[in-house]
Amino acid sequence: MAKKIAIANQKGGVGKTTTAINLSAALAMRLTNQERKGRVLLVDIDPQAHASLGMGIDKNNLTTTIYDALLDANKTKPAICLEVFPSLDLLPSNISLVGGEVEFVDLPQREIRLSLALNTIETDYSYIIIDCPPALGILTVNGLVAADSVLIPVQCEYYSLEGLSRLLETINLLRNGFNPNLEIEGVLLTMFSTRLTLARQVVEEVRNFFKGRVFNSVIPRSVRLAEAPSFGKTIFQYDVNSAGAQAYSALASEILSATDEKISLSQPVFSGSETTEGSE
Repeated sequence: MAKKIAIANQKGGVGKTTTAINLSAALAMRLTNQERKGRVLLVDIDPQAHASLGMGIDKNNLTTTIYDALLDANKTKPAICLEVFPSLDLLPSNISLVGGEVEFVDLPQREIRLSLALNTIETDYSYIIIDCPPALGILTVNGLVAADSVLIPVQCEYYSLEGLSRLLETINLLRNGFNPNLEIEGVLLTMFSTRLTLARQVVEEVRNFFKGRVFNSVIPRSVRLAEAPSFGKTIFQYDVNSAGAQAYSALASEILSATDEKISLSQPVFSGSETTEGSE
């Protein structure tokens, strides 16, 4: 049974899609290298389809997408793009999903449409990573209802915590209704620069606010990470030796370690690699 992690933050520009793409790839690599024989599925539930574009998929040539899967769960498997990266598949998005926010409001079971879709294929995967839109609408709610946990990217800049209270309120509401087992996988600090005093202050503020829920791995502000999606590549394909690649590899190790320890101890654990900082 797959562990499902939603990547969510209603604030745009925090590295959400970059994290979804590169964490998925890093997990796939780790599973392959550790001979666990697991696969990863990246689910693009954002109408902007940036995760699909970032994986090199031409959204204009897709005939079946996440939109069709949300309307009919039986169309989930046919919509999947296989092997977009070794051991990594993609459930893509395109412009069809733009009207979904309005259209799905009148559908029965509107909050669990993604859950129904993923139920048909989740036994094929070890991890399912869900890239949610930068808004707290019905699509993000679907992502959070379908997930076991939520990973929250937080940019190391001023106003980084602004609006997060609404996301936490939404998580608590869903815990009291559709998804009582939803956990916070962790808070991920992104776009960190060692040269900026403000960035270090934000790191301290976020760690104080979220206590033990912040990952040790920190994603650096990186030109290479910014460039990779324009070539339809993960950071591991674009520059495997970059600081960004090292950071996402460390993050994957943390998540795998936490999952393993949770299985053995039946409680969430936040531990792992040393923080990866700096810029290129």
